[in-house]
Amino acid sequence: MPLPRQQIVFCRLGRVEYVDTWDLQKRLQQRLVSNKRSENPQNIPHVALLVEHPPVFTLGKSGDESNLLASEQDLEKAGATFVRIDRGGDITYHGPGQIVGYPILDLDRFYTDIHRYLRDLEEVIIRTCADYEIDTTRFDKGTGVWVTQKAGNERKLCAMGIRCSRWVTMHGFALNVSPELDHFNMIVPCGITDRGVTSMEMELLDVLDRSEVEHRIIEHFGDVFDADTSLLEGDDAQAWLEAYLEGVTTQ
Repeated sequence: MPLPRQQIVFCRLGRVEYVDTWDLQKRLQQRLVSNKRSENPQNIPHVALLVEHPPVFTLGKSGDESNLLASEQDLEKAGATFVRIDRGGDITYHGPGQIVGYPILDLDRFYTDIHRYLRDLEEVIIRTCADYEIDTTRFDKGTGVWVTQKAGNERKLCAMGIRCSRWVTMHGFALNVSPELDHFNMIVPCGITDRGVTSMEMELLDVLDRSEVEHRIIEHFGDVFDADTSLLEGDDAQAWLEAYLEGVTTQ
């Protein structure tokens, strides 16, 4: 019997501290894990958080701390923090001007293939960038989305790193719309030493509407994952998340 069509509720939360969002992700992940382990699992919605963080550098569990080039004084001057986390991958920067997406999906209701999941996340961003006539591609040196004009000139536009527990995902992607690119000089991004970092606005030499880019991400997410999507914002998003975590599954 085919699975019912899935629903993904996107919650736009604005600028939030990294550690607070990390805690929320873990609670949402546990909600989906608990649902599938119950005697009568429900076809409850999946959740995707759309946020922006104050400056923060995060190091994955397999990462090399030497890829953080900044001292404690450098971090303090930049108003940035450093956090060791439980996703895969190396060191990454998050900050204002990025769209950070955290899909919390039960892959048992899509497909159980982590490689395919990462390629699908990349495809969402590739399609979004194509809407703005930014030509992007995958790169065999690492997960994520890259801008390239010729081999050897790849520039990273979107970083990705995930964690999966009982096929429920967390963490996700960070798309550079208009971040302070100088902050990337404080790290070896994702441990890759011979390639640069860029942003959508840098490539276009134009200012973008963040909310429009987010809407395009949501639209392509629904197409790539063959799911129905909806968007909640601000207080509505917070209220829905609280009800969801308490076990109320209706939208």
